[in-house]
Amino acid sequence: MFGLALSLLLIGALATRSGYLRANVSERDSIAYWAAGRLLIHGQNPYETGVVLRLEQQSGYQAAKPLVLRTPPWSLFMTFPLGALDAFWAWILWIAISMGSLLLVLRMCWRMYGRADLSKNVFLLAGYTFAPIAACLVAGQMGILLLLGLTLFLWLESDYPVLAGAALLLPFAKPHLLSLFWVALLFWIVWRRQYRVAIGLAMALLAATGAALAFDPSVFRQYIEMLDQAAIGSEFIPALSGVVRLLFFRRFFWMQFVPMAVGFAWCIRFCYVNRHHWDWRDHGLAVMVVSVLTTPYSWMTDEVVLLPAMLQAVVAIATSKNKMTWKTRTIVTLFAFLNALVLLILAAKVPFSTGIYFWSSLVWFSFYVYSRRYTVRHSDPAGGPQVLGSGGQTVSFLDRASPFAP
Repeated sequence: MFGLALSLLLIGALATRSGYLRANVSERDSIAYWAAGRLLIHGQNPYETGVVLRLEQQSGYQAAKPLVLRTPPWSLFMTFPLGALDAFWAWILWIAISMGSLLLVLRMCWRMYGRADLSKNVFLLAGYTFAPIAACLVAGQMGILLLLGLTLFLWLESDYPVLAGAALLLPFAKPHLLSLFWVALLFWIVWRRQYRVAIGLAMALLAATGAALAFDPSVFRQYIEMLDQAAIGSEFIPALSGVVRLLFFRRFFWMQFVPMAVGFAWCIRFCYVNRHHWDWRDHGLAVMVVSVLTTPYSWMTDEVVLLPAMLQAVVAIATSKNKMTWKTRTIVTLFAFLNALVLLILAAKVPFSTGIYFWSSLVWFSFYVYSRRYTVRHSDPAGGPQVLGSGGQTVSFLDRASPFAP
């Protein structure tokens, strides 16, 4: 009911404010996806800066610098349906796809992490009010589709490994965002010999790449040229690593990769320690949280991929049989306040490029780490994969079962 009410509210808002939205559709990042799709289906270069700018300006875009899609060619399949529409209806379709994906993600997360002693409405409220979701919808970004792919992987991995691998094509649109996740996946595939997951991803990757090449045989060369012209090394990237570099190591672009290097070392050790009892619905979330924290290139909208981890944390704390201490109440209140603060900054229309949101990934990381003391592993009585909940014996942050333990 909560999801239905939210969907009806969104439809009503679209109907009553269609004029305003049509006039401002050029301010959404989805216009870059539309432009890429429009150029690609007509056999043109989807990464050509000048052509993209002219196309966007025809739809009301006013900035001097165009919004050019920076994801690799195998992600272009997501832009195909948008290119067949005008910019406004492409944005409507994109929001509809994003909302549908979000509803599906929350349904799967409830099945994976929900508990009978927790109200589903509380669970959904925590999900819908997670600040990066609002940021993603406002910006028209693709983060919710990345989230859908990751959640489908968690959902399908144990029973349908080929489909689970294919679902990872969606988050592979931004491989840098979850670099540690790919390291853990490779380690797990080799150690557990789960080659069917690799086959699923490879087949999906080949299909998506083939579709892009069918429209534009030179698309990979054009993508590399676009990256060279963009000179990303001289840009300010509003991730935590980007802000640290700006404040202390402005001239050294390589410093932006130091947190990721530390994350790699942690990830290898973490995978090795937990190799015998690896559970993607548990350990995988920890890897995602650390990966987003240490990535050298991301925007706040990308942090929507951490929704399953945040929901797991909320469930663990809310359903703990141990009495919630004043410290925990304070932590939860502080987290809710900081999440609300991000929403308020979004409502004030502060641009993502200002870097004012750089601390958000640190908030999600801290809340997740704190919630681990309330997390307990349970075996599925039906013999399925392990699920997470709380109650009985708690798991210490320093325990072997903790994702950050040695």
